[in-house]
Amino acid sequence: MPPRTKRGKNKDNARRSKKKISILTQEKIEYVDWKDVNLLRRFVSDRAKVRARRVTGNSAQQQREIALAIKNAREMALLPYANRITTQRGGRGGGRRDDRRDDAPPRPTAPPPRAGGEGEGPGDEAEGGAESVEAAE
Repeated sequence: MPPRTKRGKNKDNARRSKKKISILTQEKIEYVDWKDVNLLRRFVSDRAKVRARRVTGNSAQQQREIALAIKNAREMALLPYANRITTQRGGRGGGRRDDRRDDAPPRPTAPPPRAGGEGEGPGDEAEGGAESVEAAE
């Protein structure tokens, strides 16, 4: 009988085979200064969130130093707390909505006139007003 092998372990090792190397160790930076905005921006996402250790490759100590420096830089208004990105949201229909808007007639701004015998219509007011002015003269 052949020896049993663990199948799940090989898959996990294949996925995590290459470990990311930190920018700090590559550039031999010993002290992370909160005033060095260009360095700190490399550890911050486009939405101004601190990137995770697995993304940056930092050790736990380096990540703590980076996080503290980013907090100080934010407090001194060198880095934003949140960066709002405004993009147009895509609907379910894709481009159909825009096509319908072009073909449709413009919407009326005033409410439609009431139908039925109750009240006066828009034409009745003008005629009634003119008759009352003539009768008064």
